[in-house]
Amino acid sequence: MKGRIFVGGLHHESDTFNPILTSREEIRVTRGEELLVKRESSASGIIQTLIAAGYEVVPSLVARAVPNGVWERSCYEELKEELLTDLRNAGPLDALCLPLHGSMRVEGIGEAEQDLLSSIRAIEPSIPIFASLDMHATLTKRMKSLVSGFVGYKCAPHTDTYETGIHAALMTIRTLESKKRPTMAAVRVPMLIAGEQSETGVEPMRSLIGELRRRERRSSVLACSYLLGFPWADGAENGVHAVVVTEEDQALADDLARELADLFWAKRNEFTFYTETHLPEEALEATKGSLADGVHPVVISDSGDNPTAGSSGDVTGFLHLLLEDPELSRLDPPLIYQGFYDPQIVAEAEKAGVGEVIESRIGSRFDPEKSSPVVGSFTVKALYDRWEHGTRLALLHIGGIDVVAMTKHAGCYDPEMMRALGVEVEKRKVIVVKLGYLEPEIRAIARRSMMALTTGSSDELFERLEYRNLPRPIFPLDGEFEAKLELI
Repeated sequence: MKGRIFVGGLHHESDTFNPILTSREEIRVTRGEELLVKRESSASGIIQTLIAAGYEVVPSLVARAVPNGVWERSCYEELKEELLTDLRNAGPLDALCLPLHGSMRVEGIGEAEQDLLSSIRAIEPSIPIFASLDMHATLTKRMKSLVSGFVGYKCAPHTDTYETGIHAALMTIRTLESKKRPTMAAVRVPMLIAGEQSETGVEPMRSLIGELRRRERRSSVLACSYLLGFPWADGAENGVHAVVVTEEDQALADDLARELADLFWAKRNEFTFYTETHLPEEALEATKGSLADGVHPVVISDSGDNPTAGSSGDVTGFLHLLLEDPELSRLDPPLIYQGFYDPQIVAEAEKAGVGEVIESRIGSRFDPEKSSPVVGSFTVKALYDRWEHGTRLALLHIGGIDVVAMTKHAGCYDPEMMRALGVEVEKRKVIVVKLGYLEPEIRAIARRSMMALTTGSSDELFERLEYRNLPRPIFPLDGEFEAKLELI
């Protein structure tokens, strides 16, 4: 073997506006030898590349959860200590290559990555550490000081997680085999930007990603990334960062990071919602116009309560609005809404059985501040107990609308969730999903899609959120100003 490389990490996108604490039961952990065979996103890209190049991988664990609120401290510390114990027991190592997110937070601690990396450096103070990051990572000065090099995803939606793992592994291999010291630079751009305004298949992100790739073709450049930060985290160092890793050339890294930051800031007014976007009431009117023209299925994103962006998944404002609409609450087949995180109503539906009517409430179980529950008579139309990661589902009918409820905090992007409950999705004229930009699986169904600017912990209208720690000024909250684009 050419060398021994330790692989492991904790991976989560944490929404600080969501009151739910991410608990142990929501976290999926892959350990040891299982990591060598299981496809685990960026971790697998790292591991398979290292093995193919002749390195011994020393696997620890990869812990992941659906985006949600910050982690319970005891859960984080338990898994962190397990990873650190593996590291202490690993024997001589040549490097670490870690699949991380970059926007994970823990109650009472804050930014998890800098805490984890600080503890790792206390054990391994000198060997190279490289890490893959989500595009929505929030870089901090402390994080940067602890790592030899970062590389972030270049695709949104994130279809290149495996490839980013490969990239991180190749940086590790090149550093070990060339014996050259990596150098890294980062410049903060004072902007908040959501994924729904920064899809990489359209401008300006398409060109900006092209600029990263063009610079990466230079022989001494190991990686260039835009880390966009996470707008639903109220962090003291939040914002966009241009990050460059070079080979023994700090001046080049500094210059390229400044260039990339300047390019991004110059495009600040070009970022926009790429999907047709409306305020909630306007979205209902647009949908009814589409139905009148015979254009359906219409898919509407309830963007303010998007669990894949960390929101609670139980905000009911848009459901209340639909139930009050005399046309959309009387469709045949009914409008279907996917879905609500509400384990209690699922348990009640299971106890009653399919075909029965229960008097109950849905929503506002976890975040009662942002909405009120929908209360009434629910007909149990279908049940399913084998959805991903042990999630149980119920299809409920209330007030002329079909609603999917689930026992775990889960993403709602996959139409297979509805199909598992017997729904012929393509025959539904209107589908509402708790999502931001549409993932490819559900985009393929829509003849027309739109995003409703609803409220919740993933509110796309940032001015409606109560930021307390965010550094100011920041665009677009503070309008136009002269930005200081400085190395961190």
